[in-house]
Amino acid sequence: MMDRRQFFQVAAATAALTGASSGYSSVAAKQSLSQKDLLKFNAKGQVTLLNFTDCHAQLAPIYFREPSVNLGVGEVNGLPPHLTGKDMIERFKLEISSPEAYALSSHDFSALAQTYGRVGGMDRMATLVKSIRAERPNNTLLLDGGDTWQGSYTALKTNGQDMVDVMNNLGVEAMTGHWEFTYGTERVQELIESLNFPFLAGNIIDTEWEESVFPSSQFFEKGGIKIAVIGQAFPYTPVANPRHMIPTWSFGIREKLIRENVKKAREEGAELVVLLSHNGFDVDRKLASRVEGIDVILTGHTHDALPEVIKVGNTLLIASGSHGKFLARLDLDIKGGRVVDYEFKLIPVFSDVITPDHEMASIIDKIRAPHKKELDTVLGTTDSTLYRRGNFNGTFDDLICQALLEERDAEISLSPGFRWGSSLLPGQNITTEDVFNQTAITYPKAYRTEMSGKLIKDILEDVGDNLFNTDPYYQQGGDMVRVGGMSYSIDINQSIGNRFSNLTSLKDGKPIDPNKNYVVAGWASVNEGTEGPPVYDLVSDYIKKKKTVMVPENTNIRVKGA
Repeated sequence: MMDRRQFFQVAAATAALTGASSGYSSVAAKQSLSQKDLLKFNAKGQVTLLNFTDCHAQLAPIYFREPSVNLGVGEVNGLPPHLTGKDMIERFKLEISSPEAYALSSHDFSALAQTYGRVGGMDRMATLVKSIRAERPNNTLLLDGGDTWQGSYTALKTNGQDMVDVMNNLGVEAMTGHWEFTYGTERVQELIESLNFPFLAGNIIDTEWEESVFPSSQFFEKGGIKIAVIGQAFPYTPVANPRHMIPTWSFGIREKLIRENVKKAREEGAELVVLLSHNGFDVDRKLASRVEGIDVILTGHTHDALPEVIKVGNTLLIASGSHGKFLARLDLDIKGGRVVDYEFKLIPVFSDVITPDHEMASIIDKIRAPHKKELDTVLGTTDSTLYRRGNFNGTFDDLICQALLEERDAEISLSPGFRWGSSLLPGQNITTEDVFNQTAITYPKAYRTEMSGKLIKDILEDVGDNLFNTDPYYQQGGDMVRVGGMSYSIDINQSIGNRFSNLTSLKDGKPIDPNKNYVVAGWASVNEGTEGPPVYDLVSDYIKKKKTVMVPENTNIRVKGA
């Protein structure tokens, strides 16, 4: 495989010999973007909000494929962010095969990845942040939307300390959370004590003391404007993650409390009110239509990346993507306590064209050095694009499901619909780090148990309702649970209990019998005391045995009503 320099040399030579105005020469022209291009911006007003969210502890550059399936139901059907592939490109008037199209769409991902390279890297993020702060030294506010401390090998091994150190150095000024809570109450409190900035989550109540666990709000002054930032943690953490890790903390959307906090902020002189939210995009879209006085919602959790502001009434919704792939910049002109004008750019963090910040790079090297041998261990190679993100099974999910079937001698496998996890291109080595990027959690046991056919369908129906309930306030989890060893049909527009049909065993081609028990393997059970090998060890062993993996696109799921 040629490297980037060789690619450009070949492209230039081809253009010179043929006089071509398309093909390689046009792709090479598109590659002329630079760090300066990424930072180009028409500054406006008194306040610059910088935001990233859902970085999932990714310190180094990665590949990350955006979803090819992101379905909306009810009133949001076909609205952003429920657009993918060419639909996303057309809606936002992106040029096919452009850097922006590569960053925002799954269309032609593997081919374009060879051209545009990896994304993210906190040393690159630091370069962008420092550059903007140098331009707007008294106007800039950097906010982290959460899901920061979890999702990688080093985060798991340091119990999140690596990310706290990195965020402190980056100069984050406030954050909220979700996966942070899977380290348990004591560890979360320890890590928060070492933060140089506030952890805001007004919607978490201690059930023993009947009082807030964390502050709800923090005031800042930027450009002479008083700003209130209100933090909103993921409201369904004890549903999506183990309750026993946070036994006395009660979550929830708490719309009434948000309304009260907004009112209080205004009474205390806030000219700009920002909700730093981990609700998910559709939840925040509904919230914005019901709660007055919020100027900006920096929304997280659903990993959506949108190149434009979505306006709901007078509220601006910003979706900043995930995995450190984007830095959102929103400049605001405030007059009389209201936003009168704004300018927005979702900046793709193209790793190959951004100079790494030396100080941050040194910190990251120090974090990764003790683990380098493990991180770089090659387990095998892939002949197909491996990815996770999407409403239904991704190819890395299918790889995990097949590993569960074979390593645990099961008939059916279940893998959670997590949205986090980097991507791999055909021909790449699969390393230990890659496996942990998909599986690094604090409750990793790969269980083996028996479930009735009825229970399997009930699980699918329950998770499906979390994803496709027409009321966003009842969407309580991630994407659809991934399955191995079986096929099914789903009608996303039906009600709970009626969405799933034609459940069929791939082993014998027979329908799943509701009265029969099946051997099921899975991982990430929220139940305390789950037994089994850690899923990352199981998947690693499976890849070592296979040496080369080829995972075709999944055709066992039939979707109706989309």
